[in-house]
Amino acid sequence: MLERQWAAATARDWRGSGGSAEFVNLSDILSFFSRYIVSILLCALVGVVGASLYLATSDRIFTARTQILIEPKLPQFMQQQMVEVHLSLDTAQIESQLALLRSQKIAMMVIDELDLARNPAFVDMGGLRLGERLEKLRSLITGTPYRPGPARVDEAQDEALTPQQKAAEVFAGNLDVQRVGVSYAIDIHFKSQDPALAARIANATADAFVREQMENRAASAREGVAWLEKRIDEAGAQMNKATQVAQEFRATYDYRVDRPDEAPTGDARADAPTLEQLEVAAETYRKMYESLLAAYTSAVNQQPFLIANSRVITPAVQPMVQSHPRKRLTLIFGAFAGLMLGVGVAFVRHSLDRTLRSPRQIGEELGLVCTGELPHSGLRKAAGLCEEVIRHPHSPFSMGLRGARAVISLADSGKPRLCIGVTAALPGQVKSAVAGNLAALYATSGVQTLLIDLDTQSTLTKALQSPLSSIEPTRQNGGAHPPAAAVRTVSPAGFDFMANEERGTGSLALPANMQDLLGTLDRYKVIVVDLPAYEHGADGLLVCPLLDGVMVVAESGSTPLDSLADLARTLRIANAPILGVLLAHRRRLARLRVRRRSSGRPAPRPA
Repeated sequence: MLERQWAAATARDWRGSGGSAEFVNLSDILSFFSRYIVSILLCALVGVVGASLYLATSDRIFTARTQILIEPKLPQFMQQQMVEVHLSLDTAQIESQLALLRSQKIAMMVIDELDLARNPAFVDMGGLRLGERLEKLRSLITGTPYRPGPARVDEAQDEALTPQQKAAEVFAGNLDVQRVGVSYAIDIHFKSQDPALAARIANATADAFVREQMENRAASAREGVAWLEKRIDEAGAQMNKATQVAQEFRATYDYRVDRPDEAPTGDARADAPTLEQLEVAAETYRKMYESLLAAYTSAVNQQPFLIANSRVITPAVQPMVQSHPRKRLTLIFGAFAGLMLGVGVAFVRHSLDRTLRSPRQIGEELGLVCTGELPHSGLRKAAGLCEEVIRHPHSPFSMGLRGARAVISLADSGKPRLCIGVTAALPGQVKSAVAGNLAALYATSGVQTLLIDLDTQSTLTKALQSPLSSIEPTRQNGGAHPPAAAVRTVSPAGFDFMANEERGTGSLALPANMQDLLGTLDRYKVIVVDLPAYEHGADGLLVCPLLDGVMVVAESGSTPLDSLADLARTLRIANAPILGVLLAHRRRLARLRVRRRSSGRPAPRPA
């Protein structure tokens, strides 16, 4: 059979896709993006528009930056220890300073100094709600001033907070404190809608941190001096008492040396302190008093020279450029998010799409071969149904159809006549255009060609209703004339055309009538039959077993794979030889691929 010859002839893959069909190659990726490029770009455009609306409805925020330097406080003996221990202590000290900068104490000092609790410019910058953004956008479009709405629900219900506490929450939300690398420097950032206020608050925060350290050290020094004063008074009183006791004992004591044989007097106690003990106690209290006096003198002398272990090295200045929102970064992010959304939507559409898209689907899901690919743009006109290959012989459509004709020639079984049927799963003008131009292509090469239109829904008969010369079919081997069959010559294509003008029992779609007709058409070398579409019913395909081959035309993106599989199954059941599937593309991007494949495709040889 011709189908077996065609299968053997196409054993070699002329597309050169030697890879396995399970993998996605570069052509599949390019085809995917070329198919959904419009929707992907539209999603990217939507992302840019959304980012632009976000920028238009967002408040401009400025960030002021100041920098302080912390002096390390490590014991002298620790400076000579291991580096790991030094780094761990150093990190703990820096983190403690960062916690102090974020503390509420520093916030209250800044709020009280700048009176931020009653400053209307010191507001929460948590962002606008969707309704507020829409209202602001409407005000921008109409040119009316934007008036912020009432306070948010959570803020309105929280009436227990004082203005200072609310200001402290806003201060903590807009303050950012970070360590600069592994150094002792700390960056203080503060965000505000007013750039001058942001710089003032950043500088005030650094000053408050330094001032808090000074005040803490001064308070510690004052407490130390007060403690020393108290201890000096106590030590002085104890010293005076001990000295007085020693002097009284010295004045009343009998310094005569007692004899060993004499008994002690009754008033003498064995456990009574001696003069030496009293003098030592008095001397000890005197030394304690002197040391406390020396420490007190040193503390009083050093108190005016207290220095904080941190200082400001970079004061904040009024920022000139907004820090949020970042226009360029926001637009890039919007475009990227739109692209990702577009790719995701395209992937979902591709997964749910059950239409024929690529030649690889023809072999994988239908078990058929793709005889060629061609674009059908420009075939909507009546002249394109049979004159496209004549008017534009080098167009992508003509080149693709020439390649399909070369493939069909491989099905030549040695018979003096070649009968080819053209059908499709869905009705459309592309099928008729392929049949008409294929007949014109054979006719222009000097072959006697006849085009038979069996499709009652086809536009070929209507398009060819022009004054044509009628030719009566010749009687061959005593055969009868075909029933009311009028053969007309189509110019300038040069092929003969026959329409199915009978209905009922006289219709050429019946196998008996078609067989009688083919017996009278021996003068033609090529007969092209425009068969009905499968959607109109399988009755129109009953004549397929009488033909030498059936070419199935499928439109990319519109022909369902299930319908095409049903058509192929019906043709196999009817023992109709299937030449293959001719894939017609809708997109312009397919023209270059069709031209490249039709020009560089090697012609397979039948096995």
